[in-house]
Amino acid sequence: MKRRTIDRIVSLLGLGLSVFLFVLAGLLNWGYNFANDEVTNQLAAQKISFPAADSDSFKALAEEDRAAIEPFAGLALTTGEQAKAYADHYIGAHVKSIAGGKTYSEVSGEALAVSAQSRANPGDTELAAKAASLMGQRQSLFMGETLKGLLGYAFAFWQIGQIAMYAMWAALAGGVIMLILSILGFMHLRRTPDSVTV
Repeated sequence: MKRRTIDRIVSLLGLGLSVFLFVLAGLLNWGYNFANDEVTNQLAAQKISFPAADSDSFKALAEEDRAAIEPFAGLALTTGEQAKAYADHYIGAHVKSIAGGKTYSEVSGEALAVSAQSRANPGDTELAAKAASLMGQRQSLFMGETLKGLLGYAFAFWQIGQIAMYAMWAALAGGVIMLILSILGFMHLRRTPDSVTV
């Protein structure tokens, strides 16, 4: 086979791969922008703000939680990174304190059972108070864990966008490298005598 034929085929394949990588970079950039903008818009619409560093709710947090949200103190929650910090270290801290660290699923069964006992014994005020307390904890845990989970999904979607951004830069760099190699291949093709075979 002639060397010029091989050079032409390899250079055209490289050029095709370069075009593919540029298209891929464009799609990844679109995915990154979509994920980032969607997360920002959805979170901004909720109008959630971090507590100020000098507020009582901030000072009441454990040291680990304060350290995690301190960079965002007083800011509006608009990014996935902020959503994770708020979910894990602000809502999470409050949810842990509701029922001694129990989760919604742990409290719910107990609350329903005590509530049923209270209905069966309408004159027992102590049981009624315990049922009301457990049902309140159940509702607070449900709302807290739901919001925490939703913010976790916002972080995950934002993180996928970040991965798309890094992949976009890699695809763009690969496309540029392949374009340069293809140009060098075509230049080599022009200098290779027609009589050379491999």
